[in-house]
Amino acid sequence: MSASPLRFSGRRILLGVSGSIAVYKAVGLLRTLVQEGADVSVVMTEAATRFVTPLTFEVLSRRPVASNLFATHEEMLHLTLPEQADALVVAPATANQLAKYAGGLADDLLSTMLLTAGCPVILAPAMDGGMWEHPAVRLNVETLRRRGVVVLEPDEGALASGRVGKGRLTADSQILDALDAALLPRRDWRGQRVLVSAGPTQEAIDAVRYISNRSSGKMGYAVVEAARDRGADVVVVSGPTSVPPPAGVEVVWVQTAEEMSKALLSRLPWSTVVIMAAAVADFRVKHPATAKIKKGDGAWQRLELEPTEDILSTLAQQRTTQRIVGFAAETESVREHAAEKLRRKHLDLIVGNNVAEPGSGFGSETSGAVLIDREGRVTEVPVVSKRSLADRILDAVALLGLPSVPPAAPR
Repeated sequence: MSASPLRFSGRRILLGVSGSIAVYKAVGLLRTLVQEGADVSVVMTEAATRFVTPLTFEVLSRRPVASNLFATHEEMLHLTLPEQADALVVAPATANQLAKYAGGLADDLLSTMLLTAGCPVILAPAMDGGMWEHPAVRLNVETLRRRGVVVLEPDEGALASGRVGKGRLTADSQILDALDAALLPRRDWRGQRVLVSAGPTQEAIDAVRYISNRSSGKMGYAVVEAARDRGADVVVVSGPTSVPPPAGVEVVWVQTAEEMSKALLSRLPWSTVVIMAAAVADFRVKHPATAKIKKGDGAWQRLELEPTEDILSTLAQQRTTQRIVGFAAETESVREHAAEKLRRKHLDLIVGNNVAEPGSGFGSETSGAVLIDREGRVTEVPVVSKRSLADRILDAVALLGLPSVPPAAPR
């Protein structure tokens, strides 16, 4: 029997190590990468060398460790190493390293390499004392993620200071999975036609006011990106949002729940998978005013509301072979409410998330979720980037079996 191929055989990985007590964990990560067939070059910050000597990394990588920008300048390693790398992983990445990268600062070899790298970049943060939750750190993380950098979530637990909090370097398996996704992009959704709803709807009160919700559209757009990158043909029906939609897909702009319903139902025969990530208003004003209502008008004393159409149920009732995925934004008993919605609306998969949980609220760059499918499988997803969650959702749909693709109906 032939041996199974190594996970990263022939891949050139640049491992950046910055100054954290978690540097010792990078030694284990390096060993695993080498065992999986990767050709690893290590670059350390000066602070990192205070925790573990470069010799340790040199022995395991069988390559000299680069650490001094000026000592290596003649070889132009700050350019050649990133140019030759298939991916750049920084583990651990300190709060200082995140700030420098987000701000475009290049004052040492590692920060210079980050600015010259054209390959995928994965950062695995590690820090202490509540630093991960500091607004400045959160802003830097969001900035980097918007630029396409993969910033992993640190683990929660006992920190070096003796405190308990979020800041521990994530497990090697999480880093390797992120590296795997970056190096080995899947095209497993090639040929599928995915219809996605995203963003909020707006229901008019009068000529200037409306009822809406806090949805930003980020989760729906993350699903669009994931499906597009995995080979699917994608149409997104989007409510009003300030977030630019992903490139390379058809965008249908709507405002009200009624408009969203018509757009989705008209494209249902074309689709093979429908993912309903939009936050549709549950109610609308029964008789919206055509002009602005003044403060003194009695109309403000009582707004008569009526329910909007249950788009998700209608889609599930009218489908033929399509897979239908719904979302349940909850603030308590997430699993129970999501499972009940899955059954009541006859869905294939439900994505339940606690919007009151830190890192999972509307407008955030990250989210945690529980995925429940019609077969009863339950998958808990910790707080990750919304793009990572989107891929987990697609994986869960694929596990149910993707529909065969019929001849394309008009969109």
